[in-house]
Amino acid sequence: MISSAPFGAFKYDFKDEAEAYERSKVVIVGVPYDGTATFQSGARNGPDSILNASPNLEHYDRELGNIFDIGIFTAGTVDIENIHVNPEEVVKRVYDVSKGYISDDKFLVTIGGEHSITQGVVRAYKGQYDKLSILQLDAHHDLMEEYGGSRYSHACVAKRIIDIGCSITQFGVRVTSEEEHEYIKKHNQDLNIFYAKNIHNNDNWHKEAIDSLNDNVYITLDLDGLDPSIMPATGTPVPGGLDWYGTLNFLRNVYERRNVVGLDIMELKPIPGNEAPDFLAADLIYKNIGFLRNMGLIK
Repeated sequence: MISSAPFGAFKYDFKDEAEAYERSKVVIVGVPYDGTATFQSGARNGPDSILNASPNLEHYDRELGNIFDIGIFTAGTVDIENIHVNPEEVVKRVYDVSKGYISDDKFLVTIGGEHSITQGVVRAYKGQYDKLSILQLDAHHDLMEEYGGSRYSHACVAKRIIDIGCSITQFGVRVTSEEEHEYIKKHNQDLNIFYAKNIHNNDNWHKEAIDSLNDNVYITLDLDGLDPSIMPATGTPVPGGLDWYGTLNFLRNVYERRNVVGLDIMELKPIPGNEAPDFLAADLIYKNIGFLRNMGLIK
């Protein structure tokens, strides 16, 4: 691990790092990787940008209270400098790092970086939870068998997750490749997909989506699932995405009805001179931690 700015600027009375880790229920890890990016690179700068924006978060939330008192420990960023040209090795290192925090019963929040990173974290969680559902916000399915010569590309992350036995519910999708279309037709009974055009202006789909999830849920949020009007800072800013309040309302319902075990935020590609998307990503993390804390899933 490499040291980084802490998430937030919260007032704790921990005497040292060891006590801070022990008393914190949430651990933040960054993964500065975008080695399989195909349109615009730069997501490797996402973790630092989010962490640097996070001290500007208001500690108190009118709905959720002092979220930080759950204990939020920033472990730093994963060192991938010597393996960044090998996507499979990056995924393996993320897996190795993640399983240590998961075995310590921490709620792990992973900040990307590109979406391929999620494969490693989910593999680690699958070792802890046999029946694990993945809830994926994304503009894309990420169901390719291979992309750009690699089975570990960001475009393959959902397919790799299915391969290890996890069920997937996707929402916000609005881009489908021909290969993915054929796969979905063949495996429709195993996939739960809520397309952006059908859900962007209503919450009628919430119950069906949540009912499709097992008791234990891992949430992966690709920021390109949000509309570019509020999240332009992604490698593929696809029009027609979801809005802030609608997304939060759905996620709140998920935390109320399922055991959410971990979270990641992926695909922020910072725009120099525009820190608003960085702050949005930090606030989205903080809100999720607040939902977790207030639903009594972590005490």
